[in-house]
Amino acid sequence: MSHFAYVQDGTVREVIVAEQDFVDSLPPRPGVWVQTSYNTLHGVHALGGTPLRKNYAGIGYTYDATLDAFIPPKPYADWVLNEDKGDWEAPTPYPTDGSLYYWDEYNHQWTVSPTIV
Repeated sequence: MSHFAYVQDGTVREVIVAEQDFVDSLPPRPGVWVQTSYNTLHGVHALGGTPLRKNYAGIGYTYDATLDAFIPPKPYADWVLNEDKGDWEAPTPYPTDGSLYYWDEYNHQWTVSPTIV
């Protein structure tokens, strides 16, 4: 079995598990069915295989035919698409000092997460 995403106007509307023959037999409607792989994330295949379309498709994702990639919704206005990974990145890298951070959209920076006691 394979996974297929129904894409209409560039947006994933549904994802199904089916054989190619079943998808081919569906009645025509606006849009297109595009195969996706749940083993692919950020342009990497989890089992070492060939990644398929950068990410597993999710409802609300965009299918970019030029990149042949499923792109998740943009989380923040100033984040930038990494076309190699098919995912969004903050304009500044996540700090690597071992602390936990969250993206502070108001100040456009990583901010240390408060300690929960």
